[in-house]
Amino acid sequence: MNFTIETTDMDLGDTPIENIFINDYMPMANGTYVKVYLLGYKNARDKDNNIEVSNNTIAKHLDIPLTDVLNAWDFWEDKGIIEKIPGDADNKFDYKVKFLNLKQLYIKNNYKPINIEEEAKTISYTCSVKDLVDANNIPAINEMFNSIDYIMRRQLVPNEKQKILEWIHNYNMNPDIIVKAFFYSVEKKGKRHIGYIGGIIRNWYDKGITNMEALQEHFRLTDEKYYRYEQITKHLGYGNRLPTKGETDVMDKWFEEYKFTMDMVLKGCESSKKTSNPSINYIDGVLTSWYNKGIRTFDEIEEKDKKPERKGYTNKNKTVKRAKAAQTRFHNFEQRTSNYTAEELEGIARRKREEYYSKIRREVK
Repeated sequence: MNFTIETTDMDLGDTPIENIFINDYMPMANGTYVKVYLLGYKNARDKDNNIEVSNNTIAKHLDIPLTDVLNAWDFWEDKGIIEKIPGDADNKFDYKVKFLNLKQLYIKNNYKPINIEEEAKTISYTCSVKDLVDANNIPAINEMFNSIDYIMRRQLVPNEKQKILEWIHNYNMNPDIIVKAFFYSVEKKGKRHIGYIGGIIRNWYDKGITNMEALQEHFRLTDEKYYRYEQITKHLGYGNRLPTKGETDVMDKWFEEYKFTMDMVLKGCESSKKTSNPSINYIDGVLTSWYNKGIRTFDEIEEKDKKPERKGYTNKNKTVKRAKAAQTRFHNFEQRTSNYTAEELEGIARRKREEYYSKIRREVK
């Protein structure tokens, strides 16, 4: 589809509308608000000062209620593309409308100043001792300091903590990003100097990296190893806990020595659901077993990763022979009664009864 414009023999005037309004602002408004803006904008560009246009004039021209006109100006003021200039103090609806230059707004909002000194003035927050004391009472900040102490293998001094709080404020950084910067500097670069870590923070800020999602994407594109660490620890539910040097060495082995893909490693991590305390060592046992069995794909897991049957196990449908208990000398013990016949036993019992009754008769006499 093509669009063309027909030329006219007589110039009846026109009103140029900035493309920024058509592309960005017009789609977010309803038709009435767009009509009010365009008619007001047309009259603002009109050179005839004898023509006075009010909100009532616009309402009558568009055949809409006055409230719709007022609501339209409220809407455009909220979007930041007009300003209301008060008129009669007794009438709050009596105001002039100033249409702002949309090109200038776009430049102001999307381009940073190139003057380094002026830019530095906008980043001027300095952390005080009171700010540091207050920040230590915030759980997220306190947890951040504890994590950094662990990475640095020492406690931060107060002026280092103040510098970190300034980074958070001046560069709009999340505390977990600050922790990642320390980990990256110490473990990857071998640098523990606070100034070097500050350079990493500024570099990330310049690249628009202020949250974990942006940092993970940055690692994916620039540092494959750290992207791997992020994915694995996230899959295991470690939260913000950083992997140790020993754990990163084990993870590197999975990719560099075993040549597993990320999908295969994450598949191995799923086996950690069988235990309440998943660990890198547990996953290493699973992946090492797969490597030794020659498993390289998902399909081979079902085929080759089978548990061997235990020796001596028999199916329940088969007869299980019980071992005959070893006999001892007590099994060969022969009871005394086995030497008497039934008649002899009866005679012994009768004799004892007679002796018992005779004893009782003597006692009675």
